[in-house]
Amino acid sequence: MELIEKIESLFSQPVDQINRVDACKVFREFKALLNNGEVRAAEPDSKNKSWKVNQWVKKGILLGFKIGLLTEYTQDELFQYFDKHTMKLREFNLSDNVRIVPGGTAVRDGSYIGKGVVIMPPAYVNIGAYVGEDTMIDSHALIGSCAQIGKRVHISAAAQIGGVLEPIGSLPVIIEDDVLIGGNCGIYEGTIIKQRCVIASGVIITGSTPVYDIVKQEVYRKTETQPLIIPENAVVVSGSRPVKNEWAKLNELSIYTPIIIKYRDDKTDLSTTLEELLR
Repeated sequence: MELIEKIESLFSQPVDQINRVDACKVFREFKALLNNGEVRAAEPDSKNKSWKVNQWVKKGILLGFKIGLLTEYTQDELFQYFDKHTMKLREFNLSDNVRIVPGGTAVRDGSYIGKGVVIMPPAYVNIGAYVGEDTMIDSHALIGSCAQIGKRVHISAAAQIGGVLEPIGSLPVIIEDDVLIGGNCGIYEGTIIKQRCVIASGVIITGSTPVYDIVKQEVYRKTETQPLIIPENAVVVSGSRPVKNEWAKLNELSIYTPIIIKYRDDKTDLSTTLEELLR
C-alpha cells in the first residue's frame, strides 16, 4: 500500500482501533520525507500559477498527534519538556549545512530546512514547515506548522509566520523567494507573499485584512476562492484609514491597515543587503 493510502486509512480510524506500532512506523517514514522536502503541506501549482494544499500531508501530521503519547524528555532541572512521543525535535548534522546558533532554538522533526539556512536564537520551527535555501530566521521568530518559506528570505526578529493545520483544506501562509519580512511582523491565515516583497517592521496581515495599493489604486482582499495575495515586489508599510460612521468621524478615529507604498527597485535592494553581512 502506498504511503498516502496508509495515512488516509489510519487517519480515518478511531484512535482506539489503530495499531499504534504500525502507525508509528508509517509516521516515521512520513516525517523522513518531510525532513527531506520530498513531500510538502503545500506546493506551487504551475498549471494555475498559484499554490495547492496537499491535504494528505496535513492528515499525516495530525495523525502524529492522534497516535502520540505524552512523554517526558527531561534531561536535568534546567532542561525540561513534555510532548507527544511522535513529536521529537529534529536532529541535524554538519552535512546538513544549516547554521543553528546556540540559545534556545527548537526545530520539530518533520520540518524541511534547506542548506545555508541560518537560525538565530531563540526561534521555533514547527512540524510541516518548509524553509528554503539560504533563508535567515532571526531571533524570537516563529515559523508555524505547514508554513512555506522560499529561498533567500529574511524573517526578521520577532516576526510571526502563522501556521495552519486545520481545516485540512486551508492554505498555510506562503512566503515566496527573496522576501524581506521586517521585525515584529505577523503574517497569518493563508496569506501569500509573492516574490521579492518587502514587508516593513510591524506590519500585520491576516486573511481578512484589506491591503491598499496606492501605486496601482487597488484593494487586495481574500475571496471565497482565492487567498489574500500580496503582489510581487510590493513594499508594504503600516497605515490607517478613517472609520466612516458619524461618531467615529466626530472623534477622528481611524483603523489600522497595511498599505503598498511602492514597488521594489534597485534602491530598495540596497536597503535589504544587511543579511549578507551576517552569513
